[in-house]
Amino acid sequence: MKLVTIEEMRAIEQQANARGLSYAQMMEAAGQGLARIIADGYAQLAEHTVLGLVGGGNNGGDTLVALAELQRMGWQVAAYLARPRPNDPLVARVARGGGWVLEAADDPQQETLRRVIADHALLLDGLLGTGARLPLQKDIARILAAAKEAVAGRGNIVVAVDIPSGTDGNTGEAAEETLPASLTVTMAAAKVGMAQMPALGLAGQVVAVDIGLPADLPAWEAVHRYWADTDMVRALLPPRPAEARKGLFGHALLAAGSVNFAGAPLLAGEAAFRIGAGQVTLAVPTPLHPALAGAFPEAAWLLLPHEMGVVAEDAAEVLQKALPEATALLLGPGLGQEQATADFLARLLGARRQGRGALGFVPAENSPNKPAASLPPLVVEADALKLLARLPQWHRHLPAPAVLLPRPEEMTALTGNPSAAEQANRLAAAEKYAREWGHVLVLKGAGTVVAGPDGRTAVIPVATPVLARAGSGDVLAGAVAGLLAQGLPPWEAAVAGAWLHAQAGLFAWENLGTTASVLAREVARALPQVFNALGYG
Repeated sequence: MKLVTIEEMRAIEQQANARGLSYAQMMEAAGQGLARIIADGYAQLAEHTVLGLVGGGNNGGDTLVALAELQRMGWQVAAYLARPRPNDPLVARVARGGGWVLEAADDPQQETLRRVIADHALLLDGLLGTGARLPLQKDIARILAAAKEAVAGRGNIVVAVDIPSGTDGNTGEAAEETLPASLTVTMAAAKVGMAQMPALGLAGQVVAVDIGLPADLPAWEAVHRYWADTDMVRALLPPRPAEARKGLFGHALLAAGSVNFAGAPLLAGEAAFRIGAGQVTLAVPTPLHPALAGAFPEAAWLLLPHEMGVVAEDAAEVLQKALPEATALLLGPGLGQEQATADFLARLLGARRQGRGALGFVPAENSPNKPAASLPPLVVEADALKLLARLPQWHRHLPAPAVLLPRPEEMTALTGNPSAAEQANRLAAAEKYAREWGHVLVLKGAGTVVAGPDGRTAVIPVATPVLARAGSGDVLAGAVAGLLAQGLPPWEAAVAGAWLHAQAGLFAWENLGTTASVLAREVARALPQVFNALGYG
């Protein structure tokens, strides 16, 4: 599904209206679609009763259309009007069908609202739309607060119309009174604010309803930002024909590990295999091999020269000799940040030291080292990003587009900007730096953002503490590298890998029953459950 700003959605609707699709027709389509989603999704409810919180704007209109349609389907409906809607034919339609219409003006203490919520299984939140701004007006805040309190006490199902009332559709800010939704039915496209915390944590599952937009609207076609979902990811995954051999599924080469982070290669390697790669080779400092090999019999091994258990500079030549057989290369998990490893990375990428004792690097002139252009499709993660940041114009040393997987502190190292500034508007930051650097940028965190240098962006709509665990990033990196090895282009591999990783985290949580005890390896081992749910493989 597409992901739009409020301004983009207005332009889309204006163009549709100019083409002859009136706002009234869009509202009718939105309400009818909303009703069908509710009727289909909640058919199992013992009582088909729904109360709609109806605001004065278009969301209120969508809600009234949905209530009338649900009424026609046999549901018992009620509408609670936050503001008067005099002579509104949509209100009259609900009333004619026998629906109960209440007005907030007659309920100054919201006592009736609390009582009616207790009588209805489902609450349809159409109070505020995308045009609302914080802070909320006092009367609206009182209604929302009363509804939130009543729902918390009873456990009603809450379905938000277009966007949870009290959230900002552009920034994701949310009023304290905002009702957390089980489901948000958004009109035509998700709104960018819903992809950012705290709104992301309040929207629940998000589905889009078709409002009849012509497919060739210029304002619609100009949007290349997406809310990653099941259908999108399923379409990205490579085929797995019955006659396949391991070479068809690629060879992921992972340069990873150090004496202090010996487990990182195992986590990344298992994820690469479980995401479908045909072969995985772990390039690790030689002392790690005896401890790791028995734990991972499926992997091949490339033993790298080391200094005190960390990758040494002359390991670059050893790794370069293995590159022709690799279809993807991962640099980073557990490498550490010692100078010897920094020298290895610089040499691998075709940079040389500025001078004896200098900390920086410059592009090598007539360098005998293999240039970056000869590297296979590349993923850079964790410590390798911090080492990379030491290179002037570091992004020019990478084969474009590489996939970069920074945490906030690694983003700080790459940009020189405080991580708080990048976190304040993650979408804008990801899109800005992906364009400037020419690489695919994956900003990890709640609502992971995947931005490409070509202007495409996707948000992974998952926020969970399950993934806030050491080793989780190694699993993500291995998953992306495994998909890249199978031939997916960098942006597609990053989107699919990040989405599958997030869903595996949710399955691992379900398997263990708690977010507190999930280990990174259990996220990797839940990837088959995600594939099973997709019907893939």
